[in-house]
Amino acid sequence: MALQGGKHNMGSVEYCTCTAGQCILLPMLESLRIRNLAIAEDISVEFAPGLNVITGETGAGKSLLAAALNLVLGERADKSMIRAGEDKCVVEAAFHLAEPGGVDAILTDLGLDPCDDKRLIIRRVVSSSGSGRNLVNDCSTTLQALKEIGNLLVDQHGPHDHQSLLEQGFQLEVLDAFGHTEDALAAYRELYQQIQELNRRRLDLEGDDQEVAQQIDMLSFQVKEIDDAALTRDEDDLLEQELTVVANAARILELAGQVTNGLTEDEASVFSSLVTVQNAASELAGIMGEEAKVWLKDAESLAIGTQELSASITSSIQNVEGDPGRLQWLEDRMALIHKLKRKYGATTEEILQFREKAFSRLGELESRGERLATIDAEMKKLNKKLMSAGKKLRELRTKASAKLATRITGELSDLGFPHGAFDVSLVEAEPNPSGLDEVDFGFAPNVGEPMRPLRAIASSGEISRVMLATKSVLASHDRIPVLVFDEVDANVGGEMGHAIGTKLSRVAEDHQVLCITHLPQVAVHGKTHFVVAKEVRDDRTRTSIAAVEKTEREEEVARMLGGLKKTSVTLQHAREMLAAV
Repeated sequence: MALQGGKHNMGSVEYCTCTAGQCILLPMLESLRIRNLAIAEDISVEFAPGLNVITGETGAGKSLLAAALNLVLGERADKSMIRAGEDKCVVEAAFHLAEPGGVDAILTDLGLDPCDDKRLIIRRVVSSSGSGRNLVNDCSTTLQALKEIGNLLVDQHGPHDHQSLLEQGFQLEVLDAFGHTEDALAAYRELYQQIQELNRRRLDLEGDDQEVAQQIDMLSFQVKEIDDAALTRDEDDLLEQELTVVANAARILELAGQVTNGLTEDEASVFSSLVTVQNAASELAGIMGEEAKVWLKDAESLAIGTQELSASITSSIQNVEGDPGRLQWLEDRMALIHKLKRKYGATTEEILQFREKAFSRLGELESRGERLATIDAEMKKLNKKLMSAGKKLRELRTKASAKLATRITGELSDLGFPHGAFDVSLVEAEPNPSGLDEVDFGFAPNVGEPMRPLRAIASSGEISRVMLATKSVLASHDRIPVLVFDEVDANVGGEMGHAIGTKLSRVAEDHQVLCITHLPQVAVHGKTHFVVAKEVRDDRTRTSIAAVEKTEREEEVARMLGGLKKTSVTLQHAREMLAAV
């Protein structure tokens, strides 16, 4: 279903499909800064909504922009990309999000800070030493996180990416995106995963009788050995404490006696001295009054505390005895626990957890016949549901396939195949994660030619145009706001440039589009035009990028038409081409 003008919530982003220039709610790549990447020493570019075209002479560095975007979107870096003589390169991309809620949710899940003022900033530092950094809103993160965020915001289509259209898996993704089958596909996949889990459980229970019997014997022994030990949680810590006390009973009693004697028992004990102190303090209180009464009270408190400390020590050690029998029992018990630790876990807690798992597995094996029967019954029910869900998914795909074929055929007519035909065929397949179907895109470029699988087409120019037609159809279905086309017009003649430019303009009504092109017929359709150039300064090659308008743009289009030597004819032709769009 084609989207109508107005605002649309596409899951994580909001965009506007109003006529270009009326409003800007499209999430977009605002700016890109590149430092020390190949011949790019330090360049910045601020992109605009709609179709941004990027042109320049061969070798000027146009594709460096796509390479830089690849870096901030999580692609692996090659240290050879760093500018000669530098120790690192830095790429920074700033996105404006009209409604950042969806992106913020992903950032939160990744442990990153949310967007500030609806801006998302991604920075990638590639170091020659290998210690690079990945930053999102100034928070360090992983390459996988960059990819997850990038997949939500940018779809890059490079010179060779059209080959993905030849892969049946990608073709099925295209059909599902067009047919909005996501709910039906999710329901099918949930059932498929449940069946895979049952298969895993079944495999765990399967095996020959001798092997199963051996497992049962081993598990029974392990459970019995642990049960016979009658362990309690944290028992080893308590045993070690008691063992230390019993082994040192004589010394403990000796030291405790010295302490209690010094506190209360000896004639010269602390308590005896405090009695003398109390008597003197009492006489002082009678002479000095209130101040001395406080001293007396403190002295009495010290005497009471001394008695309580002595009593506490006496109470604590009254059960301490160096019983050889108890000591032997403790040592034997600790030896048993250490033996179990070597076999089943580092702590008594882990040993008991091992026992629970072994007991559960033992129960499964001992009742494997019943369990296998239960699993088989569950699988039978789930397989029936899976087939039903798969057929429902196929119905949606079948309806969508005819419409998709018609729409792409129409787009191809505008791209130089007025009599071409596109076909989307579905073939039944064994259950797999994507459903019960295989899809095959077919194409007949000319009248009288048979429909052949798209993968049988030899011309990369034809495949490029089929990909562009597909992207044009999917534009209103695609939730990714920024599309990058790196030389989508490769291997296409100049006569098709205008048609390609028109298609890109239409796609840019629902998306921000960045297009690197060598065809003037495409470039004139750009709402914003950037020119990449290189120069040699101080014996170093540097690249630059600048937006061009009016006269400068006419000169660039004229260069693309006639090479470096611009003439009045090529300039006039350039003016006419720009005026015609």
